[in-house]
Amino acid sequence: MNIGLIFKRILQLLILTVLFSIFFVIGSMAVSGFIPEIPSDPGLVSGEAGLLIISFINALTVMALILSSRCSGWKLMLALAFSFYGVMTFLTQIETWFFLSDLTVDAELLPRLFIMGVPTAFIFVPLAVWISGKGRSVETNEPVFKNHMPPAQWAWKLALIAVIYVALYWLAGYYIAWQNPDLRAFYGSPGEITPFWEHTFQRMQEDPGLFLLQIGRSWIWVLCALPVIFGSKWKVWPTAILVGLFFSVPNNVGHILENPLMPDASVRFTHMIETALSTFIFGLIVAWLFHKKHHSVRDLFGLE
Repeated sequence: MNIGLIFKRILQLLILTVLFSIFFVIGSMAVSGFIPEIPSDPGLVSGEAGLLIISFINALTVMALILSSRCSGWKLMLALAFSFYGVMTFLTQIETWFFLSDLTVDAELLPRLFIMGVPTAFIFVPLAVWISGKGRSVETNEPVFKNHMPPAQWAWKLALIAVIYVALYWLAGYYIAWQNPDLRAFYGSPGEITPFWEHTFQRMQEDPGLFLLQIGRSWIWVLCALPVIFGSKWKVWPTAILVGLFFSVPNNVGHILENPLMPDASVRFTHMIETALSTFIFGLIVAWLFHKKHHSVRDLFGLE
């Protein structure tokens, strides 16, 4: 990479950072006046520094997603816009609905949380494609989104990914998040921690919908990753690392800010570690599992 191109990419990244912060603030107007007035612990950084960090990380992530893709033009804009909205807003706010509706999020605020992510996904991302130099569609004889898997293979891979995601989600939730007594108290389970298997069977009996929700979320994660995986011009492991970072970093970095919806800083920090680790590992697995055709589970490990 020559010096001129390096400076060009740095300039593009700075412009995207500024633009993201603008659209992030515009999106935040959807919830202005609807956030509950609950005293909140300070964030890890000030609001101004936090906005800069969040904007830079998201701009860098989107730029990497764009430059790694063989796709361009409107196809890339639409694919990445929906993927970005899915990861950054839809998947996150589904959990907000499930866990916080009875705590800090009321019926007026909830739909506005889904609206909040629209400007960054559907305005910023297409602009980022143009600014990164991939706004024009390039005709090619090679399909930009490669998929060679037959329906039967989709079926067993989606079944396998659901099991993997629920296992990762539950193990990280218990052995990282649930170890924090402040977090247990926040979700209505103060006191001593229940042993793992007892806790698991109890939740299965009392709240089976939680596990069904996570199965559904596992498939939405995959849907969001497919444009990145199928369109990538990188080799499998760089692509897998990119998917892992896409899943884990942008939607968790917000935990560094003060948040009345999750007022305890200890709870926010614990969730940040829990979800960043589990979703990064899950992103690696999704890319490895779906990057090419595998005839069976044995074939995944090169045993056929």
